[in-house]
Amino acid sequence: MKQLLLVLSFVTCFLVSAQELTLKKGIVIDSLVVNDSLSETFAVYLPKRFEVSKLWPIVFVFEMEGKGRQAIGMLREAAEEEGYVLAASNNLSDTLSITDNVLITGRLIKKVAELLPIDANRVYTAGFSNGARMASLIPTFIRKIEGVISCGASITNIEVLNMKNPFHFVGIVGMSDYNYPEMLSVAKSLNKMKLPNQLLIFDGVAEWPSTQYLSQALEIFTMSAMTKKNILKDSAYIEQSYRQNLDMVGKLVATQKPLRANFLLEEMMGVYRSHLATDSLQDLNKSLKKDKLYRSQVRSQNSAFFKEALIKEDYSYYLEEDVLTYNYNNLGWWNHQMEELSKYGKSANIFEQQMGKRLRGYINALIEDNIDLLIAETPIDVEAVNLLYMLKTITEPLAYDYYLKVISGSAAIDDYGTALFYLEELLKNGYANKGALYALENTALLRITPEFNAIVEKYLKEARYDVIEE
Repeated sequence: MKQLLLVLSFVTCFLVSAQELTLKKGIVIDSLVVNDSLSETFAVYLPKRFEVSKLWPIVFVFEMEGKGRQAIGMLREAAEEEGYVLAASNNLSDTLSITDNVLITGRLIKKVAELLPIDANRVYTAGFSNGARMASLIPTFIRKIEGVISCGASITNIEVLNMKNPFHFVGIVGMSDYNYPEMLSVAKSLNKMKLPNQLLIFDGVAEWPSTQYLSQALEIFTMSAMTKKNILKDSAYIEQSYRQNLDMVGKLVATQKPLRANFLLEEMMGVYRSHLATDSLQDLNKSLKKDKLYRSQVRSQNSAFFKEALIKEDYSYYLEEDVLTYNYNNLGWWNHQMEELSKYGKSANIFEQQMGKRLRGYINALIEDNIDLLIAETPIDVEAVNLLYMLKTITEPLAYDYYLKVISGSAAIDDYGTALFYLEELLKNGYANKGALYALENTALLRITPEFNAIVEKYLKEARYDVIEE
């Protein structure tokens, strides 16, 4: 009975277009209709303490594969902690033009503003990777966006920023994410432009950050709203946030991560200077910069950045050359490069380890971008695309789809030798979906050959067709 009453207490009702719409608090509600005349839907999350008698801040979360519910799920805990409403479209897509995505977003913002008591001075956007890039573009086209949380991606184009309509940029990135050096550079550019920004860094690759960092980003927006007097100043809230961040600085120093500790200190000075005296932070910052370990880590990271930039230039140059000339002979060179990256992963130098992970992420993203460009062309350069598929089996050996694409493409031109080679490589790497293998496009003749079935039997114990020994 208590659980039933608790669920009922989480229900809030609104009157919209003369129809009663029931939204539950504390859970993600999906497939809400934006407009009766359009097939656009969205997901929304209301924190458990939501009530209609006050205005609420909102974050519009961008996910470019139409998975609004999933995108909201990544921010839900942070939004609950900090008291933010979340909303996300189910119709955004990388395949649509920027104009179409902006129009979809505009309709969503209008709908949510009609549906919920939203604070017009506290409207934000957020996203990860491509979604983050779209989130950072929205303030250029839609006014009154106060801030952007960009996870694992920098601002798409600083040149298009409207200085008459500035927004607060909070970037969050893993130190092993290939976007990390670029986001450091963008932060410096934003500082020169005097645009409010913070960059939160963590130990990790290209991934959604933990709730800790997402909550920290929302804290920054809340304190910025206090600075602008859009909400009342809450001294207890500010003090608690300050202490939590100062404790984190202490933990980073204690675990011999003075570089990250100093970075957090500098961001703290920007966040808290309008609320608290920051002299003690400045003193601690100066002290850290004199530390031998800090200076050693700065040198090591800068050395890794320099080496990384040179290697990225090589990757970009050779990839372009190989695609233009269909240079299959250079696949061995690429295999060697991946072996070198594996060595970095075993390095005693943490900054070389991070560099190796960033380079692996960079080359995979570069290849995927080239595949997307080639597939968008008419006619498609099949041989060039196939070369890139082969390259992906080297740079990302557990991405099974690329082996399947090579097998299918090779079988289509009767190149059974290549198809069989990649079949064996696929199975060596742990692929076990026999049904998909025997249903693979263009392989009707290949999969009844003794060679195909012998390889399947070798790794999966049983083939669909008998292997006839002569």
